[in-house]
Amino acid sequence: NKTNLFFFIAISSGTLVGLLIKFLLDKRYIFFDKKNNISHLKKTFGLYTFMGSFSTAIFWVTESIFWLVWKEENMREIGAILGLIIGYIIKYRLDKRYVFKK
Repeated sequence: NKTNLFFFIAISSGTLVGLLIKFLLDKRYIFFDKKNNISHLKKTFGLYTFMGSFSTAIFWVTESIFWLVWKEENMREIGAILGLIIGYIIKYRLDKRYVFKK
């Protein structure tokens, strides 16, 4: 089905573009990493993406738990917000320690 394929391509493209932009912004403005050679960029982007999998998992699990326990949209949203907060705090610490270490 072309609609499903377009939807998948749109989500995938948006995710990849968002990931690249967030990586570049974090690299420059949060962690002040000025190294720009290709091997460094590949290594840090790979680690950055890997660390992002943890924050994504925390977000999905927290949102899902809130939905499964209360089965209400508002509680699912609260779970999503809480999961994002916890996930981003942990991701920042992982990025600082392993990805953009000084």
